[in-house]
Amino acid sequence: MNPRETKHRAPLAERMRPRTLDEVVGQDHLLGPGRPLRTAVESGALPSLLLWGPPGSGKTTLAHLLARLAGYRLETLSAVESGVKQVREVVARAQQARGAGGATLLFLDEIHRFNKAQQDALLPHVEAGTITLVGATTENPSFQVVSPLLSRMLVVRLEPLEDEAVRAIVRRALEDPQRGLPGVTLEDEAERLLLRAAQGDARRALNLLEAAAVAAPRAADGGTTVTREVLAQILQSPTLYHDTRGDWHYDVVSALIKSLRGSDPDAALYWLARMVEAGEDPLFIARRLVIFASEDVGNADPEALRIALAAKDAVHFVGMPEGWIPLAQATVYLATAPKSNASYAAYLRARKDVREHGNLPVPLHLRNAPTRLAREMGHGRDYLYPHDHPDAVVAQTYLPDALAGRRYFRPGRFGFEREIAKRLAWWERKRAEQRERDPEEEHR
Repeated sequence: MNPRETKHRAPLAERMRPRTLDEVVGQDHLLGPGRPLRTAVESGALPSLLLWGPPGSGKTTLAHLLARLAGYRLETLSAVESGVKQVREVVARAQQARGAGGATLLFLDEIHRFNKAQQDALLPHVEAGTITLVGATTENPSFQVVSPLLSRMLVVRLEPLEDEAVRAIVRRALEDPQRGLPGVTLEDEAERLLLRAAQGDARRALNLLEAAAVAAPRAADGGTTVTREVLAQILQSPTLYHDTRGDWHYDVVSALIKSLRGSDPDAALYWLARMVEAGEDPLFIARRLVIFASEDVGNADPEALRIALAAKDAVHFVGMPEGWIPLAQATVYLATAPKSNASYAAYLRARKDVREHGNLPVPLHLRNAPTRLAREMGHGRDYLYPHDHPDAVVAQTYLPDALAGRRYFRPGRFGFEREIAKRLAWWERKRAEQRERDPEEEHR
């Protein structure tokens, strides 16, 4: 069929939806022979499910297949366009069907867009078995779906499709004489570009293929060849999937931070480029670099925080698209800097004592004494001013008595923290010498 004659037909991605479980590609961990979900479908007893996966991984297709193969009535709602009113209408029809011996599957696309009250409205009907709920989401359900509803659903994780799976779907579309694009040939170079642009999204791959088939010149024999050049014109630029709120957002950020922490500048630059090219807010990236500079480099290289802050200011001043340049500079610096989380870990230890011991009183000699009454109460009494002593070091306690001797900060072995460790050791020796000369000082 001439691809130009398909304007009255459903889109290719819709036409090529699998009709059987065996036609589903790339989710063998769920639908392979003997797998629990396949067994449930074949038994006709479906549990309520939450299908969690990236765009184009087959969530909608799977929901439709489940309903048809298990013999359920299918009701479909989109959480973007629907609310409690539409849910009640579905429930009313489901109750009628149930009275006649039928079962209803409600497929709720983008379930994460329902607010708490809307999700709560589903609860009694799922619990009573009036409907079998199948929700689809690209977001982490632990954060987006209320706990009572989540506890009544089986979470099913759909993985992004591998290139081989997308290739199989594309070739099936080219070979299917009724639903696909017979007469269309896809050159090898064009197929590779298509797979790269699809990013594991089968729907996007089929939409791009169909658009390229329409745009490609028709040969004298009636056939159509999609070349790399034709597909490149359709693409203009590759689209990278990267949401700014969901799991992919945090997964890529996590990969960047872990690559920096692992001192791998090449991997860090790759994840940085992934974020920048996908349209991530550059100031979000800069903030993460600033946090990393303190948390993971710390005083092993105090310059790291200045570099990260300078990159943040540069991005804010320059803007995009050139903002990636200072971000790349800071990324390389942080990846190759000596690492220490000693300050970060020290704060966590101090915080633990604060939470466990509560508001311990400030030692009298450390208290502020701005008034006569405060001085009469002993505030500031016996405080030793370090600058009045040799080497500006004096032995006196600075922690509450209940925490005397605590050591929160433990300097690392790399970079400038080696120098800090030497200073701490020197100060401790000086204080020890003072205590030997005046044993009472350590109690002040």
